[in-house]
Amino acid sequence: MEDNDRVNGDLNANMRCQSTGDPQLDKAVHQWLTWDRNRWTRAQLDSLIAAGHLDELRSRLCSRMSFGTAGLRAPMGAGFNRINDLTVIQSTQGLYSHLCRYFPDLSSRGLVVGFDTRGQEESGCSSERLAKLTAAVMLSREVSVHLFSSFVPTPYVVYWSNGAQIASPHDKEILRSIEEELEPWSASCWDEDLVDHSSLRTDPLTQINSCYMDELASLCFHRELNSSCPLKFVHSSFHGVGHVFIQQAFQVFGFAPPIPVPEQKDPDPNFSSVRCPNPEEGESVLKLSLLLAEKENARIVLATDPDADRLAVAENSDGCGWKVFTGNELAALLGWWMFFNWKESHPDPADTQNVYMLATTVSSKILQAFARIEGFHFEETLPGFKWIGEKIHELSKTGQRVIFAFEESIGFLCGSMVPEKDGVSSAVVVAEMAAYLHNKNLTLNQQLDNIYKTYGYHVSKTSYVICNDPPTIQKIFSRIRNFDGDGSYPKTCGGIQIVHVRDVTTGYDSSRPDLRSVLPVSRSSQMITFTLQNGVVATLRTSGTEPKIKYYTEFCAAPGKRSVCRLEEELQKVTAALLDKFLEPEKNNLIRRLV
Repeated sequence: MEDNDRVNGDLNANMRCQSTGDPQLDKAVHQWLTWDRNRWTRAQLDSLIAAGHLDELRSRLCSRMSFGTAGLRAPMGAGFNRINDLTVIQSTQGLYSHLCRYFPDLSSRGLVVGFDTRGQEESGCSSERLAKLTAAVMLSREVSVHLFSSFVPTPYVVYWSNGAQIASPHDKEILRSIEEELEPWSASCWDEDLVDHSSLRTDPLTQINSCYMDELASLCFHRELNSSCPLKFVHSSFHGVGHVFIQQAFQVFGFAPPIPVPEQKDPDPNFSSVRCPNPEEGESVLKLSLLLAEKENARIVLATDPDADRLAVAENSDGCGWKVFTGNELAALLGWWMFFNWKESHPDPADTQNVYMLATTVSSKILQAFARIEGFHFEETLPGFKWIGEKIHELSKTGQRVIFAFEESIGFLCGSMVPEKDGVSSAVVVAEMAAYLHNKNLTLNQQLDNIYKTYGYHVSKTSYVICNDPPTIQKIFSRIRNFDGDGSYPKTCGGIQIVHVRDVTTGYDSSRPDLRSVLPVSRSSQMITFTLQNGVVATLRTSGTEPKIKYYTEFCAAPGKRSVCRLEEELQKVTAALLDKFLEPEKNNLIRRLV
């Protein structure tokens, strides 16, 4: 790259402030004002400089947003640790350099770029604008770009050639490449209009949408029943991208369109009608959906999150109010449904040997109970759908078929048409399952109970505490690893003996003859699982994207053990001990989740 092709970096032309007295901060301010061409984010920095908000400037400029397997996760706004024009251009330059090392044919192979509807007006930032800048960087290097012309279900995540999210070490290599390519290459990288007149840009929207809907039809097993179904469905897209695609999916399955929640149907980057745009939060964020369902006499509510990759479901139980299903409960239903229909078309028991279901290790073990009785295979992965995507790809190479996969945080994949959680396909599959059960005079909740009676009740609890101090998190997990002396994990929890400990962070598993975890070691995060004598499985882990310590407990009862209240009491006892004795929230200033 010639010097005159670089963005102007003259100090006198760009430096707009006196020294802050902090050389590191002065350098960071200079770099930002030299490189950034977005007038809104430049104005944000100018305002902070003028007001003398040095701590805020340090926070924004003296550390960088990290690039991980989940892509870029940060608020929008000015600064190197925020999502904005400059940091996305920098990230794309690093991604280009990384891809060139793996794909000599990158120029012709090309890059697929999608966007959702999130944005921040005060920083002049939107997902669509960032997608166009991403495309511009690639186009400036003569790489063909397949840029969708309208929003689609996607966050800023990098997917590899196998269609799955990237896994380590790609994330670390990309991060290094980004850090080597911080200065924008040329003015072309800032030209979002480049996508409109470059011959290297194509729009795959119509073709990909058509292919997706065609493949979606393979998950439809009872179209005639769907077309005559008397059930009504309400759908909320939570101000995101799901509405259009859910409407199309219902049409593919032969259903009447679901009733949209009008206040939440259209994209709104401010998420104006909800305190938290996450349907996983349950009934408290589903109020508008439930009110509309009651008004329209609709039994089922379907809610997709803003980028439409996750799904929440609620059912009106006659006289008993609304039942909002957990991710684990929905997985039990969807797993049963997918295997039930697979068996209908594959009556030969020998075919079952090639069938798999997958779940992340912090999710319910209900599919494992299915597998023991029905004869198919079940495998666990590390938390994160990227690991499920990798496993699907690995199994497909040997002719194995994954018919269902899930993570407890309401992420589901029916079939394996895309190696990623998919709220659109999951929503319409739930609708068909509900229609089929209704024809049998059953509700979803009644069928869930039937499943538990057959395979054993699985009662679970999932929540989190917030910890904004990373050293405290390290101290908590170090204490657990030395709970009863140096290198000795806890021996009991809630008065129940701990029979096995698996520590994925260190690679230790006491249940294995060689004491080594089968799951890959993940030293970048904390995760310890305890198996108790009474059948409870409890896991503590840190979040890869938020300042949280998550905890998961599940009582896995054998078939025939039906005292659910007793199971819940025992589980609550263990969960309380896990939280109070192992995490010590008050001592460590942890913030408990508000329910």
